[in-house]
Amino acid sequence: MNADAIIIGGGACGLMCAAQAGYLGKKVIVLEKNEKPGAKILISGGGRCNYTNQFASAEQFISENPHFIKSAFTQWTVDDTINFFETYGINGKEKTLGQLFPDEKNAKDVVAMFTSICADLGQEIRCNADVKDIEILPEGFKVSYEKHGKLIALTAEKLVIATGGLPIPKMGATDFALRFARKHHLKIIETAPALVPLTITGKDEEWFAQLSGNSVLCEVSNDEIAFEENILFTHWGLSGPAILQISSFWRRGEVVNLNLLPHHNITSILDDERKSNGKTMLSTLLNRFYTKKFTDALGKFLPLTKQVASLTKVELELIEQTIHHFKVKPAGDKGYDKAEVMRGGIDTNEISSKTLVCKKIPNLYFGGECLDVTGWLGGYNFQWAWASGFVIAQNL
Repeated sequence: MNADAIIIGGGACGLMCAAQAGYLGKKVIVLEKNEKPGAKILISGGGRCNYTNQFASAEQFISENPHFIKSAFTQWTVDDTINFFETYGINGKEKTLGQLFPDEKNAKDVVAMFTSICADLGQEIRCNADVKDIEILPEGFKVSYEKHGKLIALTAEKLVIATGGLPIPKMGATDFALRFARKHHLKIIETAPALVPLTITGKDEEWFAQLSGNSVLCEVSNDEIAFEENILFTHWGLSGPAILQISSFWRRGEVVNLNLLPHHNITSILDDERKSNGKTMLSTLLNRFYTKKFTDALGKFLPLTKQVASLTKVELELIEQTIHHFKVKPAGDKGYDKAEVMRGGIDTNEISSKTLVCKKIPNLYFGGECLDVTGWLGGYNFQWAWASGFVIAQNL
């Protein structure tokens, strides 16, 4: 045997697993397809790495089995993540909504922390290692990988698959874990891009395109959930934090509701204005809350040049509906190229929630994004990666 365990995937989960296994005196070899480990870590948060969220719990995750991650989150908490990073000189700074970023450091420092830990503990990270085959042996696993045209085989008693999901193929993302799972008759929950911009086509496309670059604080909702953050208009549709959040819950054909003034009641504002200065034009009033460009665009739907005192009951109702219940029916999404994570994945019923071992294949573990566990935007998916890596390491 070449090691106690082989870890396929040198991303957040795989690196954490290798580090934690090292603390326990277990020798692992990490096989990473890319030239360097932590490719997705390096681009996260615009290169700053939103490495956890202070409010992370099972409530912010989408899964067919919403209780699955509770055990892992009990074994490795947000405080554990914060303390772990602080031990290596990475202190967290909250940006918004509980999101923690390294203060005075960045994503490169996060990856460097893990590679340094692995080097100190004698854990091997082999890059440019493209796994071609996994053979299940009576005593463990044989993993064959190609490096610079040469085929190399390794054996170990235990195997960890932490190869991530389908988003961002140019970063090396593949369906490796899903293909392996299907080959061995493990159930897959249907996958789709998540935390992804939404596209608008047809008669509304031009209206959205003219607002490209404009950002508006908004409550975005569907029948299931609501998120209040900025939305960003683009030449092909909608992006921004609130849109990325709702995308994980959106299904093709559904309508999304935009409350364009979540902290105010436009009807009350108009009533007050009518009493104090009824000659105010509707456009002037709306310019207090929006950019002129956005107000002008609303002219497609609203009587901007009318004085508020002369607005009819029908017009007042139209304004209320437009501002607080703006309906959008996205045509689709921008796909895995622009998605931050994958929804769906290997069915968690195939996996032990306590150890993350595969129930059908002894000594095989799955962690991170390849499982049917999808977090909200804002550091939640990293918290799952760290927790799942920790849990697996304890059981190697």
